[in-house]
Amino acid sequence: MAHTKNQQHSMRRALRRDVPATVGLLVDEQDFAEMRRYRTFTFTDHPAYLHQVEGLLRALSAQGGHTTVALFDPEDFARYCTETGLDPDSSTSRSRYTAEVAAAGPTVAYTGQPIDHLVPLLINRSVRQATWEYATWLLGDLGTCADCGEDIGRATFDRASQLLLTLLETAGPGTHHLVCSVPADDEQLLAVLYAVCRTDTPVVLDSGEGAEFATVLAVGIALEGPGGVVLRTTTDDAPDQLRGWRLHSGRLVPLTEGEVFSAYCTDADTGEPLSPEPGVEYRAGFDLGDPPGATPHH
Repeated sequence: MAHTKNQQHSMRRALRRDVPATVGLLVDEQDFAEMRRYRTFTFTDHPAYLHQVEGLLRALSAQGGHTTVALFDPEDFARYCTETGLDPDSSTSRSRYTAEVAAAGPTVAYTGQPIDHLVPLLINRSVRQATWEYATWLLGDLGTCADCGEDIGRATFDRASQLLLTLLETAGPGTHHLVCSVPADDEQLLAVLYAVCRTDTPVVLDSGEGAEFATVLAVGIALEGPGGVVLRTTTDDAPDQLRGWRLHSGRLVPLTEGEVFSAYCTDADTGEPLSPEPGVEYRAGFDLGDPPGATPHH
């Protein structure tokens, strides 16, 4: 009998390793203070709470299972409870909300990162998703072209994707760090992309980051407003090279070497000059031409 019980215990432990775990994380003091109004949320100090979460993550990892961390938003949680008829002052409700958020929202896989590394990573992931969702909504709201009936958002996204590939292919071998900034009605849209280019091989980039970058760039193209793209290229045994382009009438226009230097070496708040970064070369942007389908839609 004892042997049978030990077998059953071993089998349950094996099954437990196959069950993923999800932890909802309150990343800042303000969110933590919002949750303290619930009687069943018993923590009183945010640093102590983070310490306990880190201990929980380590314990879950020690069991051999997969653990993800999701952003816990108190305001969104309250709306969720109202819509579903759940009691917000309940650990069960918090657990259900965390599971649903993790299924559709941004998460970070726990691989042993310290909590002070995990928090900014999760915040960055959440900001990226919110930016992508807003930019996607803007593109979807553009409708169809009055002249040809084409979906303007889809056509502009395709143009932006082609521009991105052209930019990376023209930049050549190296590790490339791209930033696209586009002002929209309610906020500044910002997308960041890392890509690796090698000689005679296709460009290697994260598909999710590529789609996010192309979406933000497409918004800038479609709105025909201000904005721009900057590129930092790192290669072995050579200074980093900085280049830039500005959005004008839905096209990426290369900046001159002087304009790139001025953009990087001027304080954005005061307008005062800044010292050039050591080991960096400021280069003019190169001409990207017009990708297929570059005729603006209306």
